[in-house]
Amino acid sequence: MRPTGEWLNQPGGLAERLQRLRRVAGLTGDQLAAQLGWPRSKIPKLENGRQMPSDADITAWAQACRKPEAAAELLGLLAEAQAAHRQYRLQLRRGGHAAAQQDLDKLVRQATRIRNFEITLIPGLLQTPDYARYRLREAMRISGDDESRLEAAVMERMHRQEVLYEAGREFEFIVMEVALRIRNCPAEVMVAQLDRLLGVTGFRNVTFGIIPLDATLAVTPYTGFMILDDLTYIETHASEDLLGGAESETYKQLADDLRAESVSGHAARDLIADASRRARVFLDNGTLPTTCSPTR
Repeated sequence: MRPTGEWLNQPGGLAERLQRLRRVAGLTGDQLAAQLGWPRSKIPKLENGRQMPSDADITAWAQACRKPEAAAELLGLLAEAQAAHRQYRLQLRRGGHAAAQQDLDKLVRQATRIRNFEITLIPGLLQTPDYARYRLREAMRISGDDESRLEAAVMERMHRQEVLYEAGREFEFIVMEVALRIRNCPAEVMVAQLDRLLGVTGFRNVTFGIIPLDATLAVTPYTGFMILDDLTYIETHASEDLLGGAESETYKQLADDLRAESVSGHAARDLIADASRRARVFLDNGTLPTTCSPTR
């Protein structure tokens, strides 16, 4: 996101200093990557400010460039960058939520592996326009954003979903079962949203898992998050954070743990179908069914 990326790429900033160190050492990006045993893509990501390095990355870089004494200063710059995580009030952001959607779209389109976990929401990349409209209107009301921008924000979110159909990308979506059942939009909107999820479960590049209500969790998630290759994006009602390095690795482990507790395939489709049945009954009668048909 812009604040972190701009900080890393400012004149004399960490990204520039890393690139300069490599060039002075007479190394190409490929040569440095091979020497460190890293993927080739990691070097340009660090030098372009698109990935936050870890402490170990900085130390290894300085040693490979035969300037181990440079590590201390670079680690100081890294500490400042890590303290400059994205924190802002959404209502103060130029362009409001439409601009927020555009910024997130850029991040998503740069990633090849996207992992999204949500507790009470359907992931943005899988939302129908009507469901997205309720979520964005809610966010605008809380942040004080101008609701006349609602349709622009919805359009940007829908535009981002094009990445689902692009080759070379892998998606993993894990949601708590409560996200299928909570009444955070009208029943007819949720019915259409659940139908959309049933369709997505058939995508070859998509893994869709659901953590059942009666699952025993090894770890309790505090919030939803999205992992974009090596970065983790977290959004709350008041702020957004973009995490890298060791902090992002923590969320990767959390995603692994949550996926292990989820069901997918036929079991996930059964849970979606049951939630859809309950929503349809509510739509027809105005009340939820008193019993639930077994789904697992």
